[in-house]
Amino acid sequence: MLPRIHEDITFRKLEILISFLESGSLARAADRLGISAVSVHRALHSLESGTRCALFRLEGRNLQPTEAAHALAEVARDILQRMDEGVRATRALAGYGSERIRIGSLYSLTSGTVPALIMALKLRKPDVQAELILGSNNDLLQKLRDGSIDAAVIGQPEGCADLESQALFDDNIYFAAPEGSAYAGLASVALEDCADERFVSLQEGFVTYSRFMDAFRLAGFEPHVVMKTNDIFSLMNLVGGGIGCTLLPGRVRSVLPPNVRLIPLDARYAMRQSIALCFLRSRERDPTLLALLAASRTLRIPAS
Repeated sequence: MLPRIHEDITFRKLEILISFLESGSLARAADRLGISAVSVHRALHSLESGTRCALFRLEGRNLQPTEAAHALAEVARDILQRMDEGVRATRALAGYGSERIRIGSLYSLTSGTVPALIMALKLRKPDVQAELILGSNNDLLQKLRDGSIDAAVIGQPEGCADLESQALFDDNIYFAAPEGSAYAGLASVALEDCADERFVSLQEGFVTYSRFMDAFRLAGFEPHVVMKTNDIFSLMNLVGGGIGCTLLPGRVRSVLPPNVRLIPLDARYAMRQSIALCFLRSRERDPTLLALLAASRTLRIPAS
């Protein structure tokens, strides 16, 4: 069983003791610590209560430390140094202030947004090493909460009081069809005309899947989905291969297969995604995350 230390002996009071011994007076110790001389005197007196021995003697109006005070201060220096090292090691294991950051991302953001974000971060912290973890919105939210990643660039979640979010951009949703299909030459697509069409989609948990289902809910029917996939690049290739049509965010336009066309949705079914940088509110003072947040505010994402 660990020995019990009297409650009057605290790290803060030990810091005050060391400062008093090093500065030589109550006033100078108070000035160094940013507290009052009365607070310094009270802390020193309570250390005497906690150790149950005299640490000081009064000579005139001055408080003089005894050998016991110097002995306690010597031990306190070692304890405080070891505790500081322990806190640093704990923070490193938790990723706080680390030179390594794990960033979660949707697949569709790896062609532009996330690389730009990492480069902007490196301008602020050149030594930081970024690790990229890909997944769905739901998967990355779970990883964020269980500590598997430090931050995530995802569709902005709603009603998450435990998260800090920085909006990055809004993205329009388009109807995606193979080149040469009946839809490719249209100015816009009315989803009610697509009730007999074959569709492909992402799996549940992806923000694009949620907007896909929301749009067809507005159209009043459930789409005939013939195949699902776990990444948006495979989804685009399925469309290009003629397996089915789908709905895609405008940010993928630059990486579309050459035989896939994006057509605006009819205004009645207009859908948008809000993309945000998210991290746990409990880590809002983490210096690496603060640098990432500052980097995110410098991004200029063109409209889709």
